[in-house]
Amino acid sequence: MLRLFSRQKNQILSLSATRHLFSTTAAASSNLYSKYSFVPPPSLKPQNPSSTQSPPKKQPKPRYRPPSSLDRTGEKPLQSKLPFDFRFSYTESSMDVRPIGLREPKYSPFGPGKLDRVWTGVCAPVVDPKVGSPEDEKTVEEKRRVARERIQGEPLTNAERKALVERCQRHKTKRQVNLGRDGLTHNMLNDIHNNWKHSEAVRIKCMGVPTVDMKNVCTQLEDKTFGKIIHRHGGLLVLYRGRNYHPKKRPVIPLMLWKPHEPVYPRLIKTTIDGLSIEETKEMRKRGLAVPALTKLAKNGYYGSLVPMVRDAFLTEELVRIDCKGLQKSDYKKIGCKLRDLVPCILVTFDKEQIVVWRGQNYKPSEDGFFLTEREPFDHSGNDLDDHEVKNQNGEGITGNSDYYSGDSD
Repeated sequence: MLRLFSRQKNQILSLSATRHLFSTTAAASSNLYSKYSFVPPPSLKPQNPSSTQSPPKKQPKPRYRPPSSLDRTGEKPLQSKLPFDFRFSYTESSMDVRPIGLREPKYSPFGPGKLDRVWTGVCAPVVDPKVGSPEDEKTVEEKRRVARERIQGEPLTNAERKALVERCQRHKTKRQVNLGRDGLTHNMLNDIHNNWKHSEAVRIKCMGVPTVDMKNVCTQLEDKTFGKIIHRHGGLLVLYRGRNYHPKKRPVIPLMLWKPHEPVYPRLIKTTIDGLSIEETKEMRKRGLAVPALTKLAKNGYYGSLVPMVRDAFLTEELVRIDCKGLQKSDYKKIGCKLRDLVPCILVTFDKEQIVVWRGQNYKPSEDGFFLTEREPFDHSGNDLDDHEVKNQNGEGITGNSDYYSGDSD
């Protein structure tokens, strides 16, 4: 019993000693607070639950709305100062031929309320047809001519032209703009200007239906981009931007968001050919499908020599057949329409993926037509100081570029 009592007494004494030690350390720590003016951080201060403020609630995110349903109230439509009418394709559509109907309502392909021009179903004219006049159209043409001359500046010398053409060759750069079935489209203008940011000239490869009339392709490219074609070999073009072109001052080109439906045009093939009866028309179609084919067109090929071939064939033949197997129906119909206007000739039939054309009763070979050659030189001997005279064996001087000199002496 004595031993048990002594053990309990020792435990009580040790517990009181530890309590006294903790109290002295707490007092010492409290003295440090007052002695060194220590300010505890806010996390150690006692907080009054009544004075605490609740954190601000996070605002919920607005509900997602697709771009087509955005409200454009308060936003101004985009303004473009380009002095020409906006069309989907500038080479495959003509303002001279008026459509007889539309396949869809007049929805602007630029988006609702995004452009300050009215969409007529075919184009977005720079001059409002309800307000404009012929004088306004002449003013627009003059603005286009002045803008092109200002951007082009002085013409290139032969040495500068050769250097730019060399830079655009396939073994030098991979930058290229492809011009295909739809021709020179409106959005392609933006691609050309994007390429002009990095180089002074851009290579354009033309394929398919537009190559039937390469003169129109070159004209529209220079007219709509204010550039200059400095090299052409078949369907391969090099388009120069101009001396005074500045990428930061490029024109505003609104993009089309979708391809509009083509309007309804008059039929290309009539029931009876003008001047012939129904029986004669049927007999001519049978004979046209039986004649040997002049040529076979490849898909997405180069058709620049097709019109001269048809013209030469009409000197001896009355009917000409062109094999178009493998081409889309819309493609060889467009080719036939171009042949009708350029040769000129009369369309007979498109049956069995063939184009059959008739030269007409009183056919006369056209002599005023101009078609680009397979390769066109752009050198000028009068504007290059670096050109030298190439002398032949007779001592006669030939001024110009030796690349296009055959070396034959007459």
